[in-house]
Amino acid sequence: MKSINERLHTIFNHIVQHNYGEHEFHQAVSEVIETLGPVLHKHPEYAEQKIIERICEPERQIIFRVPWQDDKGQVQINRGFRVGFNSALGPYKGGLRFHPSVRLGTIKFLGFEQTFKNALSGMPIGGAKGGSDFDPKGKSNAEVMRFCQSFMTELYRHIGEITDVPAGDIGVGAREIGYLFGQYKRITNRYESGVLTGKNPAWGGALVRREATGYGAVYFAQEMLRARQDELEGKTCVVSGSGNVAIYAIEKLQMLGANVVACSDSNGVIVDQAGLNLETIKHIKEIKRERISTYCEHHPQATYLENGNIWAIPCQLAFPCATQNELDESSAITLVKNGCIAVTEGANMPVTPEGIKVLIEAGIAYGPGKAANAGGVATSALEMQQNASRDTWTFEHTEQRLKTIMKNIHDNCYETAAEYGSPNNYVMGANIVGFRRVADAMIAFGII
Repeated sequence: MKSINERLHTIFNHIVQHNYGEHEFHQAVSEVIETLGPVLHKHPEYAEQKIIERICEPERQIIFRVPWQDDKGQVQINRGFRVGFNSALGPYKGGLRFHPSVRLGTIKFLGFEQTFKNALSGMPIGGAKGGSDFDPKGKSNAEVMRFCQSFMTELYRHIGEITDVPAGDIGVGAREIGYLFGQYKRITNRYESGVLTGKNPAWGGALVRREATGYGAVYFAQEMLRARQDELEGKTCVVSGSGNVAIYAIEKLQMLGANVVACSDSNGVIVDQAGLNLETIKHIKEIKRERISTYCEHHPQATYLENGNIWAIPCQLAFPCATQNELDESSAITLVKNGCIAVTEGANMPVTPEGIKVLIEAGIAYGPGKAANAGGVATSALEMQQNASRDTWTFEHTEQRLKTIMKNIHDNCYETAAEYGSPNNYVMGANIVGFRRVADAMIAFGII
C-alpha cells in the first residue's frame, strides 16, 4: 500500500498532467498538497472520499469572447473567464482581474487560493475568480465602459447573489464595478445589489471595502508580532505596489505608528527614509493615475530607483502587495540578511516557493496570502450581508468586524499549526484550516 506522501505525489502528478502548462495553478496546488500529509493521517476519510482530487478540479470553467469598440471606431477582441472552483461553503465569491497577463491558468490558481481564503474567513462563501486579458490602463472612460458592458453581456447569465458574486481585483475598481453593475441591472431588470461587491457606498457598497485588504494584512501582521511578544509601532516597513492594497496597507501601518519607507509600481521603487507621504501617493495613483516616479517631484528628498528591487531596502516588516511571484529566493535571502522579522502577503501568492522556504527556515513570521489578505473578501461578505438586509453600517462598525475576523483567522492558523506539530508555521495552519472546512462540507453533501 502506498504511503500518504506517495499518494499525495501521485495526486499532484495527475493534476499537473491534467492541467498542462498552467504553472501558477500547479504552484498553488503544490503549496497546499505538501502540507496535508498530517491531515490525511489523522482523517483517512478525506483520502477515501478523494477530497483532494475533487477540491483541485473546478466545478465550472467559463471562457467567452468579449468584443468591444475603441474610441477610434476599431473593433477589439478580448477573452473573458469565470472559474467557479468550489461552492461547498456558499455561493461562489471572488474578484475579476483585468490585466494583459490573465489567462486560464492564472484564474484557476486565483480561484483555488480563493476557496481556502474564503473558508478561512469563516463567512458562508465559496471560491471563484474571473477576469479578462483586457488592460484598462491608457483607456478612456468610454472605452472601459464599452468593454465592461460587453463583458457583462455574457457574464450576467452565470452569476447572481445566491449563485456567484464577483468583486474587483487588479484593474477592476469602483469605476469598472459601476459599469458592470449598470449593465447587469439593464439586462436583468433587477436592482440586485448583492450580485457584485466592491460597489460605491453611495449605491450599496460597504464602507471599509476599499481599505479592507490592506488593513486586514496589517491586522494579521500585528497579530503575528503579538504572538511573539512584539508590536508594530516603530517598525520600519516596505510595501510593494502602489495600488489599492498597498495604499491602504501603508495607511494602516502609519496609523499604528510604523514607518513605511518604500513602495513601488511596475516601473520602479520610491524610497523616502523620512516616511512616505500617503496623501501624495493617493493623489498620484487614485486621482492622476500617474507613475510612482512623480513622487519625487513633490518630495525631492526621496529617491526613485528605476527597475529597482524593493526587497533590497533594509526593513523590519515587508508587505508584498503587488502581484504573484514578486519576491523570489534571492530577495528573501536579502530580507533575512537585512534584519527583516516578518513578511505578510497582501497580494495573492507573491512569494515564490523557494522564497517561502528561506523565510520559514530563518524563523521569520510569514503570513501567507490566503490568510493575511483575506480581509478583502471577508468585507465583501459583509457587504453581501448589508445588501441582503437593505442596511447600511458605519465605517467604525465594519472595521471592527474586519479586525475581529482577521484576529480569528490568525488564531485559527496559529493554533492549528501547533496542533499538527508545526508551531508558528502559518502556511500549514492556513492550509489545514481552510482544507478541513471545505472538505467537511463536501463530505456532508455526498458525492456531487
